[in-house]
Amino acid sequence: MKRLVLFLPLAALAALAALFVFFSLKRDPTYRPDELVGRPLPAIALEPLGEGPPQRLIDTVEGQLTVVNLFASWCVPCRVEHPQLTALQTRGVRVVGVAYKDRPEATRAFLAELGDPFAVVLTDPEGRAGLELGITGVPETFVAGPDGTVLAKASGPLVSEADVSNLLEQARAEQARRQSERSR
Repeated sequence: MKRLVLFLPLAALAALAALFVFFSLKRDPTYRPDELVGRPLPAIALEPLGEGPPQRLIDTVEGQLTVVNLFASWCVPCRVEHPQLTALQTRGVRVVGVAYKDRPEATRAFLAELGDPFAVVLTDPEGRAGLELGITGVPETFVAGPDGTVLAKASGPLVSEADVSNLLEQARAEQARRQSERSR
């Protein structure tokens, strides 16, 4: 009987591991939560990286198609995607950065090293904007229309021109769909 009691915690742990494996095998690895698509960017106010008063995330759109990228200096995939953000900025696309759970001095060093493709950089040291946006980690990128409505979302790094083109194409398709609905 004493031996049975000794193996009881081990059996419970094995059963728990089996449950985790079972549910992870049923999970769709391509699923990306796009809950904000079709909704406005949150009105959460964040401190800018430089001087100035807090700015609402939705106000950074300024009436034009805007890419909002959550990144961090400690994030290796953020380094990988950085050239794609720079290319977007070079093409004239407005890019807004949100430094997620990062220290301002580390963010400044990151941008000094890799270049600053952002029209505006807001800081989110506690991760409040990340919670409002429903992110699962960094990097995550949102495309907002001129009215601040989220048109598309990419979870993970944009590593190629094809990734960027696909994201912008999704945004344009969503914008066209929304305009079509309004005209009915």
